[in-house]
Amino acid sequence: MKKLLFALFLFFTAGIAKAEEITLFNADGEPIAYIDAADSDLPIYMWDGTPVAYLFATDKDYFHIYGFNGKHLGWFENGLVIDHKGYRVGFQEGAVSKYTKNEPYKSYKKYKPYKAYRSYPPYKPYTQIRFGYNSLSLFLMAGKKD
Repeated sequence: MKKLLFALFLFFTAGIAKAEEITLFNADGEPIAYIDAADSDLPIYMWDGTPVAYLFATDKDYFHIYGFNGKHLGWFENGLVIDHKGYRVGFQEGAVSKYTKNEPYKSYKKYKPYKAYRSYPPYKPYTQIRFGYNSLSLFLMAGKKD
């Protein structure tokens, strides 16, 4: 049920033309990755089509971000990608008042690997107002399964 509500939320916030894929931008407003909201696993792909992570629904109003390797990476809340220290690492268009650059063409999606056993998530810290020093690319690539 939570995934359905999230997909509907993304549909209305991302626009009808892009309802199936939600672009994630880094702190500079560059498109780095995207969430495939049409897939029930809610996978996150890098722009080159590499699957690196997925969203895991909770009973709260945020999602855990897990890598396919089972590592807990952070949280996705209100269109923000948040790391373990509470800093913003990335965002969905409209979640912050930053200019976003045009999205280049995406590569074809590569096959999703099997999900590894999920590690226990740490306590969620308070979300910071500013972006941290983590790169969104490195943050997400930490979840890539070898």
